Amino acid sequence: MNATAPGAVIGSVMGEPSATGRFGQFGGRYVPESLVPACAALEAAFRDAWADPAFHERLARLRSEFAGRPTALTPALNLSAQLGVTLLLKREDLAHTGSHKINNVLGQALLAQRMGKTHLIAETGAGQHGVATATAAALFGMRATVYMGERDIARQQLNVFRMELLGAEVIPVTSGSRTLKDATNEAMRAWVAAVDEAHFCLGSVGGPHPYPWLVRELQRVIGEEARAQVPATPDVVVACVGGGSNAAGTFAGFVDTPARLIGVEAAGGAAMTDGRPGVVHGYRSLVLQDDDGQVLEAESIAAGLDYPGVGPEHAHLGTTGRAEYRTVTDGEVLDAVRRLARSEGIICALESAHAVAWVLRAAGTPDLPTGSTVLLTLSGRGDKDMATLAGEVR
Repeated sequence: MNATAPGAVIGSVMGEPSATGRFGQFGGRYVPESLVPACAALEAAFRDAWADPAFHERLARLRSEFAGRPTALTPALNLSAQLGVTLLLKREDLAHTGSHKINNVLGQALLAQRMGKTHLIAETGAGQHGVATATAAALFGMRATVYMGERDIARQQLNVFRMELLGAEVIPVTSGSRTLKDATNEAMRAWVAAVDEAHFCLGSVGGPHPYPWLVRELQRVIGEEARAQVPATPDVVVACVGGGSNAAGTFAGFVDTPARLIGVEAAGGAAMTDGRPGVVHGYRSLVLQDDDGQVLEAESIAAGLDYPGVGPEHAHLGTTGRAEYRTVTDGEVLDAVRRLARSEGIICALESAHAVAWVLRAAGTPDLPTGSTVLLTLSGRGDKDMATLAGEVR
């Protein structure tokens, strides 16, 4: 049975993975034996739910009545005039909880409820996925436990408070770099210990099969909405990439069109640019690693992009040439936040600003010629980053 969502393009590049959960050479399921049945059960439950019109009806109602979808497509008129391109912003920052993360979490929470689970376990970097998980847990009457690196807790205090206000337990992770990579490690360990009653609500298009596929399908709504909203197929579709869920969801709506797909990474955490094939967090992809295969620490001003790997489907899209990947520096990101705010009255998340920064740099060059139409997904709003921005942007 094909579990592609109703209305999606059957047989498109971003279709169903192989029977072993692979996109080309990437993906798969590299987990302890104790988690193999849990992953298999999740795949079976997802296939069953995704083929059930009642599940889609309930999810669509939640997206509309609770999450505020569809999100707007906003022409960035002032920046467009300045840059010589037509820039259209897909406004995931306007979704409930402030980012695209709610799309994925509502679907996973519904699925967990369908499976009889009562506890959501999540990892978070910037905190937006943690907030979305805590929100869904409160809505569905579930327990929520969120693992977050100690370093990220320090720079994302607002989101920590939001999670706790919603009733979630936020557990600081003090190992390693104390960021998203280490939070994911701890969340997966917790899942092993509580697999009978808990669902691991993974936030991005990584992890063992079926997560990369499942999360992409739940985020596909971004690209499908945007495709229906644009007056014509854009020349370029661009989104930031850490693990890559907002980009995967956006690209899924345009992968079968002539549009160029551009993912933008942090220069200090560019797995697509600097990574090599390897295994991290249960899947094979491009990973930042040394000559001995040890995973390297990623560095980014954006906590949500501070991750040494990338979703396996992005690795496949990049190596096959269907998508292109660029990097921007922290300085360019800060300038992008400032310029978008002062030109359009929109304060975006530092993660989203990576995509904006590339457009600012590339506009008018051969990489983004004058007259191009660009669809850019603003994955989240910048409230969470005020502490960081206060010391950097004036």
